[in-house]
Amino acid sequence: MKRLLFSLSLLLICLGVSAADAVNWTIALVDDNTDHPALKITAKVNPGYHLYAVDNPAGGSMPLKFYFEPKGCKTVGQPSANKNYTKEFDDIFEVEQHFYDGTVVFTQKLKPTDKNYSVNVEIQGQACNDTGCVQVGTAKLIKGTFPAAPEASAEETHEEDVNALTQMTDSLQSAEPFMTPEANLSGISADQSWWDNVEAELRVFEDAPEQQGRSLIYIFIAGFIGGLIALVTPCVWPMIPMTVSFFLKQNKSKSKSVGTAAIYGGSIIVIYVALGLIVTMLFGASALNELATSAVFNIIFFLLLVVFAISFMGGFELTLPSSWTNKMDSKVDTTTGLLSVFFMAFTLVLVSFSCTGPIIGTLLVEAAATSNFISPAIGMFGFALALALPFTLFAMFPTMLKAMPKSGGWMNTVKVVLGFLELALSLKFLSVADLAYGWRILDREVFVSLWIVIFFLLGVYLLGKLRFPHDDEVEKCGVGRFMLACISFAFAVYMIPGLWGAPLKSISAFSPPISTQDFSLYEGDVHAQVDDFEEGMKLAQQLNKPVLLDFSGYGCVNCRKMEAAVWTDPDVKASIDNDFILVTLMVDEKKELPSPIKITEKDGTQRTLRTYGDKWSYLQRSKFGANAQPFHVIVDQNGHPLAPSFVYKEDIPGYKTFLEMGKTNYEKGKK
Repeated sequence: MKRLLFSLSLLLICLGVSAADAVNWTIALVDDNTDHPALKITAKVNPGYHLYAVDNPAGGSMPLKFYFEPKGCKTVGQPSANKNYTKEFDDIFEVEQHFYDGTVVFTQKLKPTDKNYSVNVEIQGQACNDTGCVQVGTAKLIKGTFPAAPEASAEETHEEDVNALTQMTDSLQSAEPFMTPEANLSGISADQSWWDNVEAELRVFEDAPEQQGRSLIYIFIAGFIGGLIALVTPCVWPMIPMTVSFFLKQNKSKSKSVGTAAIYGGSIIVIYVALGLIVTMLFGASALNELATSAVFNIIFFLLLVVFAISFMGGFELTLPSSWTNKMDSKVDTTTGLLSVFFMAFTLVLVSFSCTGPIIGTLLVEAAATSNFISPAIGMFGFALALALPFTLFAMFPTMLKAMPKSGGWMNTVKVVLGFLELALSLKFLSVADLAYGWRILDREVFVSLWIVIFFLLGVYLLGKLRFPHDDEVEKCGVGRFMLACISFAFAVYMIPGLWGAPLKSISAFSPPISTQDFSLYEGDVHAQVDDFEEGMKLAQQLNKPVLLDFSGYGCVNCRKMEAAVWTDPDVKASIDNDFILVTLMVDEKKELPSPIKITEKDGTQRTLRTYGDKWSYLQRSKFGANAQPFHVIVDQNGHPLAPSFVYKEDIPGYKTFLEMGKTNYEKGKK
């Protein structure tokens, strides 16, 4: 059992999910040179994604669409799939979603009418996973030959003439020409430069040293605090005087013992930093970010944190296999010099695992969510520095050991308090999975209720009115415990209004979005002024404001979560309403454009934009080089970015910084 728990913990720290495109497409012509050729369209849906079917119900995610432009042949019937789709009721959209997983092959039959024939194939659809939705599809020109082209019957010839006449009449009656974005984007006068690519300008913002610096400083501080917490756990604290005394006895001179202890502390730092670097090098920052937002991972991490919480509260003892520490001890005995000191440091890492494991795991998850390659190493450096400092300092100044508090019942109290915190934190990871799968077992009022109970009971425990198996009886409540109990009670009381919809800004990053709450007295929704890009740019010129572009989707769950968890903050809402023109562009909008728009992608692929959703999706790809939703970007009245893009993250302070940067840079541009 202990080996299994340790393996699961390593899985939490080291596991990564490599994700390429959501769906990989291949289109091939089969049975060429026959009178019954067919197109084989293969969609390989990557693990974790759903590809929604052609007949996905209205109100759900964007359905799959096939467009065929045959020349010298005809399409016979509709594309048929080689397997049935999965049906699953979606509580969020309240429809039964139809989707494919794995690999699905669609067959479109053809009937040649000429010796040389071709079909221009275009596919559009939507694929979603736990982190968001992306527009998927492909386009390809397929050519074939038929040795003896069949003669068209009089009836078929008449039908073709009628179709051609109908298409000609429709084109003459159309109010708009067949156009490209460069010529006329929406049938109204528009500035062509609004569609210019600005990826390079976005990268300037996103690679700014101060932005990365703030993120890395936050990770370092979080790691350092985690190391300080680990220090006062029963696994680490008692080892400080034991280890320092060992070094002082082994070395006769004080200078040598101090140097050895410093090397020992440095070895601890090297081990933890190496762990962070190995995890990142093996899987990469993007894979770690997907791991941090994966529903399966969050379920596993929820269960592990609950197990650790029960262990901290005295339910059972969680230790590594003794053979592991015995091997490390033997290495210490059989080696000399610096190598022996290094193995002693490794022994400390293994012995303290039961207390440091959950702290390290949580730290790596936070570091991974920043999508910065070196964040895990920086976080582990902060953690190891806090852990190693006491060993070095006490070796340099041995008299300080006398002032150290002795191990005792207070250390078990620290461990139990950590158990309460682990239990509360575990609900955050369960919430992520609950929202992804739409179980609705942990709506916001349920989550808040559980946190109220947990922190109320933590206050009761600190007052000594609640005891666990390894606790000593508390005869008198010290001032420190009393103050901590007051803080815990106050926090529980603070959360009570959240049961009626109060925003609870301090826990909004942990709690489910307010949209999951069945009863709410809060009215703070944000609504877009415009749902058209060109109209939004014109309105910005008239009102002299910057534009906040919100690339969203009807079938995008994380878009709703961002709106509920971040936009409901009063300061965020006030800034969006007063300082910006909010333009929401639904990339799965099914409303037809007045006329189709022919475009050429960066890879040279020819596509046809038929709906407004197609148009906004193309705008996002061609202008900003992004394809996932939600995607928020602030631009000036000429379409140039004013701040880095903001993707899915329930981070209210970060979003405020994003808005403030856009507003400040816009004001600078005006001057």
